[in-house]
Amino acid sequence: MNKAQLVEAIADKLGGRQQAADAVDAVLDAMVRAVVAGDRVSVTGFGSFEKVDRPARYARNPQTGERVRVKKTSVPRFRAGQGFKDLVAGTKKLPKGGEVSVKKAPKGSLSGGASATVKKAVAKKATTAKKAAAKTAVAKKTTAKKVATAKKVVAKTAAAKKTTAAAKKTTAAAKKTTAAAKKTTAAAKKTAPAAKKATAKTTAPAKKATARKTTAKKTTARKK
Repeated sequence: MNKAQLVEAIADKLGGRQQAADAVDAVLDAMVRAVVAGDRVSVTGFGSFEKVDRPARYARNPQTGERVRVKKTSVPRFRAGQGFKDLVAGTKKLPKGGEVSVKKAPKGSLSGGASATVKKAVAKKATTAKKAAAKTAVAKKTTAKKVATAKKVVAKTAAAKKTTAAAKKTTAAAKKTTAAAKKTTAAAKKTAPAAKKATAKTTAPAKKATARKTTAKKTTARKK
Protein backbone atom coordinates (compact mmCIF):
# COMPACT_ATOMS: atom_id res chain seq x y z
CA MET A 1 0.00 0.00 0.00
CA ASN A 2 1.36 3.37 -0.99
CA LYS A 3 0.37 6.82 0.26
CA ALA A 4 -2.40 7.29 -2.33
CA GLN A 5 -3.92 3.93 -1.46
CA LEU A 6 -3.72 4.79 2.23
CA VAL A 7 -5.65 8.01 1.57
CA GLU A 8 -8.30 6.09 -0.37
CA ALA A 9 -8.59 3.56 2.47
CA ILE A 10 -9.50 6.20 5.05
CA ALA A 11 -11.33 8.64 2.80
CA ASP A 12 -14.79 7.28 3.68
CA LYS A 13 -14.10 7.52 7.40
CA LEU A 14 -12.91 11.14 7.21
CA GLY A 15 -15.60 12.52 4.90
CA GLY A 16 -13.73 12.71 1.63
CA ARG A 17 -10.43 12.17 -0.15
CA GLN A 18 -9.15 15.72 0.42
CA GLN A 19 -9.78 15.52 4.17
CA ALA A 20 -8.05 12.11 4.25
CA ALA A 21 -5.05 13.44 2.30
CA ASP A 22 -4.73 16.44 4.63
CA ALA A 23 -4.95 14.16 7.69
CA VAL A 24 -2.28 11.76 6.37
CA ASP A 25 0.02 14.66 5.46
CA ALA A 26 -0.45 16.28 8.86
CA VAL A 27 0.21 13.03 10.79
CA LEU A 28 3.29 12.09 8.80
CA ASP A 29 4.67 15.62 8.94
CA ALA A 30 4.16 15.80 12.70
CA MET A 31 5.86 12.41 13.25
CA VAL A 32 8.85 13.31 11.06
CA ARG A 33 9.32 16.68 12.75
CA ALA A 34 9.12 15.12 16.20
CA VAL A 35 11.68 12.38 15.41
CA VAL A 36 14.07 14.88 13.77
CA ALA A 37 13.86 17.02 16.91
CA GLY A 38 14.85 13.99 19.00
CA ASP A 39 11.41 13.22 20.42
CA ARG A 40 9.98 9.72 20.64
CA VAL A 41 6.64 9.23 18.92
CA SER A 42 4.69 6.38 20.49
CA VAL A 43 1.32 5.11 19.27
CA THR A 44 -0.32 2.58 21.61
CA GLY A 45 -0.88 -0.78 19.93
CA PHE A 46 1.04 0.25 16.81
CA GLY A 47 4.62 1.12 17.74
CA SER A 48 7.08 3.90 18.32
CA PHE A 49 9.39 6.05 16.21
CA GLU A 50 12.62 7.49 17.56
CA LYS A 51 15.95 8.95 16.53
CA VAL A 52 19.02 6.72 17.06
CA ASP A 53 22.61 7.94 16.87
CA ARG A 54 25.13 5.64 15.23
CA PRO A 55 28.82 6.22 16.08
CA ALA A 56 31.55 6.26 13.46
CA ARG A 57 32.53 2.75 12.40
CA TYR A 58 34.15 0.65 9.72
CA ALA A 59 32.14 -1.27 7.16
CA ARG A 60 32.80 -3.19 3.97
CA ASN A 61 31.79 -2.25 0.45
CA PRO A 62 29.55 -5.15 -0.68
CA GLN A 63 30.74 -4.86 -4.29
CA THR A 64 34.49 -4.65 -3.75
CA GLY A 65 34.85 -5.99 -0.22
CA GLU A 66 36.98 -2.95 0.59
CA ARG A 67 36.93 -1.73 4.18
CA VAL A 68 35.58 1.83 4.42
CA ARG A 69 35.03 4.21 7.28
CA VAL A 70 31.44 5.34 7.91
CA LYS A 71 30.92 8.69 9.58
CA LYS A 72 28.78 9.24 12.65
CA THR A 73 25.14 9.59 11.72
CA SER A 74 21.58 9.49 13.02
CA VAL A 75 18.84 7.20 11.72
CA PRO A 76 15.12 6.80 12.44
CA ARG A 77 14.02 3.59 14.11
CA PHE A 78 10.59 2.02 14.33
CA ARG A 79 9.67 -0.51 16.98
CA ALA A 80 6.38 -2.30 16.52
CA GLY A 81 4.03 -2.41 19.49
CA GLN A 82 2.97 -5.70 21.06
CA GLY A 83 -0.55 -5.46 19.65
CA PHE A 84 0.85 -4.94 16.12
CA LYS A 85 3.21 -7.89 16.58
CA ASP A 86 0.40 -10.17 17.76
CA LEU A 87 -1.80 -9.28 14.79
CA VAL A 88 1.04 -9.92 12.31
CA ALA A 89 1.98 -13.18 14.05
CA GLY A 90 -1.63 -14.34 13.97
CA THR A 91 -1.98 -14.81 17.73
CA LYS A 92 -4.71 -12.20 17.57
CA LYS A 93 -7.37 -11.71 14.92
CA LEU A 94 -8.16 -8.46 13.21
CA PRO A 95 -11.39 -6.89 14.54
CA LYS A 96 -14.44 -6.97 12.30
CA GLY A 97 -17.32 -4.60 11.75
CA GLY A 98 -15.26 -1.50 11.02
CA GLU A 99 -13.44 -1.47 14.33
CA VAL A 100 -9.89 -0.16 14.31
CA SER A 101 -7.05 -2.62 14.80
CA VAL A 102 -4.99 -0.17 16.86
CA LYS A 103 -6.27 0.49 20.36
CA LYS A 104 -7.74 3.92 20.90
CA ALA A 105 -5.84 6.24 23.19
CA PRO A 106 -7.22 6.44 26.74
CA LYS A 107 -9.14 9.52 27.81
CA GLY A 108 -6.98 12.44 28.87
CA SER A 109 -3.93 11.21 26.96
CA LEU A 110 -4.54 13.50 23.98
CA SER A 111 -3.59 16.64 25.87
CA GLY A 112 0.11 16.33 25.05
CA GLY A 113 2.77 14.23 23.38
CA ALA A 114 2.38 13.31 19.76
CA SER A 115 -1.20 14.63 19.58
CA ALA A 116 -0.01 18.08 20.61
CA THR A 117 2.66 17.85 17.94
CA VAL A 118 0.00 16.97 15.37
CA LYS A 119 -2.06 19.99 16.42
CA LYS A 120 0.98 22.21 16.13
CA ALA A 121 1.73 20.84 12.69
CA VAL A 122 -1.85 21.43 11.53
CA ALA A 123 -1.79 24.97 12.97
CA LYS A 124 1.54 25.61 11.28
CA LYS A 125 0.14 24.45 7.94
CA ALA A 126 -2.86 26.75 8.35
CA THR A 127 -0.56 29.67 9.20
CA THR A 128 1.62 28.90 6.17
CA ALA A 129 -1.48 28.82 3.95
CA LYS A 130 -2.58 32.20 5.31
CA LYS A 131 0.86 33.68 4.70
CA ALA A 132 0.85 32.30 1.17
CA ALA A 133 -2.59 33.83 0.55
CA ALA A 134 -1.37 37.16 1.94
CA LYS A 135 1.71 37.05 -0.30
CA THR A 136 -0.50 36.26 -3.29
CA ALA A 137 -2.74 39.22 -2.49
CA VAL A 138 0.28 41.53 -2.16
CA ALA A 139 1.67 40.18 -5.44
CA LYS A 140 -1.67 40.87 -7.17
CA LYS A 141 -1.74 44.44 -5.80
CA THR A 142 1.85 44.99 -6.92
CA THR A 143 1.03 43.65 -10.37
CA ALA A 144 -2.03 45.92 -10.60
CA LYS A 145 0.11 48.93 -9.63
CA LYS A 146 2.73 47.99 -12.21
CA VAL A 147 0.04 47.65 -14.89
CA ALA A 148 -1.45 51.04 -13.95
CA THR A 149 2.00 52.65 -14.03
CA ALA A 150 2.71 51.07 -17.41
CA LYS A 151 -0.59 52.41 -18.77
CA LYS A 152 0.27 55.91 -17.50
CA VAL A 153 3.68 55.69 -19.15
CA VAL A 154 2.07 54.58 -22.41
CA ALA A 155 -0.43 57.47 -22.21
CA LYS A 156 2.38 59.98 -21.53
CA THR A 157 4.39 58.54 -24.42
CA ALA A 158 1.38 58.87 -26.75
CA ALA A 159 0.83 62.49 -25.63
CA ALA A 160 4.54 63.22 -26.16
CA LYS A 161 4.36 61.73 -29.66
CA LYS A 162 1.33 63.89 -30.49
CA THR A 163 3.11 67.00 -29.16
CA THR A 164 6.22 66.13 -31.19
CA ALA A 165 4.11 65.64 -34.33
CA ALA A 166 2.39 69.00 -33.79
CA ALA A 167 5.79 70.65 -33.25
CA LYS A 168 7.06 69.08 -36.49
CA LYS A 169 4.02 70.41 -38.37
CA THR A 170 4.55 73.89 -36.92
CA THR A 171 8.24 73.79 -37.88
CA ALA A 172 7.34 72.68 -41.40
CA ALA A 173 4.84 75.54 -41.71
CA ALA A 174 7.45 78.00 -40.43
CA LYS A 175 9.95 76.68 -42.99
CA LYS A 176 7.38 77.14 -45.77
CA THR A 177 6.67 80.71 -44.61
CA THR A 178 10.40 81.47 -44.50
CA ALA A 179 10.86 80.07 -48.00
CA ALA A 180 7.95 82.21 -49.28
CA ALA A 181 9.48 85.28 -47.62
CA LYS A 182 12.82 84.51 -49.26
CA LYS A 183 11.12 84.19 -52.64
CA THR A 184 9.33 87.54 -52.12
CA THR A 185 12.61 89.22 -51.12
CA ALA A 186 14.37 87.80 -54.18
CA ALA A 187 11.54 89.04 -56.44
CA ALA A 188 11.76 92.47 -54.83
CA LYS A 189 15.50 92.55 -55.42
CA LYS A 190 14.94 91.67 -59.08
CA THR A 191 12.23 94.36 -59.46
CA ALA A 192 14.32 97.17 -57.85
CA PRO A 193 16.87 97.62 -60.73
CA ALA A 194 14.08 97.72 -63.31
CA ALA A 195 12.24 100.38 -61.29
CA LYS A 196 15.42 102.45 -61.02
CA LYS A 197 15.93 102.30 -64.81
CA ALA A 198 12.31 103.30 -65.45
CA THR A 199 12.63 106.26 -63.05
CA ALA A 200 15.87 107.32 -64.74
CA LYS A 201 14.26 107.19 -68.16
CA THR A 202 11.30 109.29 -67.01
CA THR A 203 13.45 111.89 -65.21
CA ALA A 204 15.94 112.49 -68.07
CA PRO A 205 13.42 113.98 -70.61
CA ALA A 206 11.89 116.07 -67.88
CA LYS A 207 15.31 117.54 -67.01
CA LYS A 208 15.99 118.27 -70.70
CA ALA A 209 12.62 120.06 -71.13
CA THR A 210 13.26 122.17 -68.04
CA ALA A 211 16.70 123.10 -69.35
CA ARG A 212 15.20 124.20 -72.68
CA LYS A 213 12.59 126.38 -71.00
CA THR A 214 15.27 128.05 -68.89
CA THR A 215 17.37 128.82 -72.04
CA ALA A 216 14.35 130.28 -73.82
CA LYS A 217 13.61 132.61 -70.91
CA LYS A 218 17.19 133.88 -70.87
CA THR A 219 17.10 134.56 -74.64
CA THR A 220 13.83 136.50 -74.36
CA ALA A 221 15.22 138.61 -71.55
CA ARG A 222 18.26 139.58 -73.60
CA LYS A 223 16.13 140.67 -76.54
CA LYS A 224 14.21 143.05 -74.37
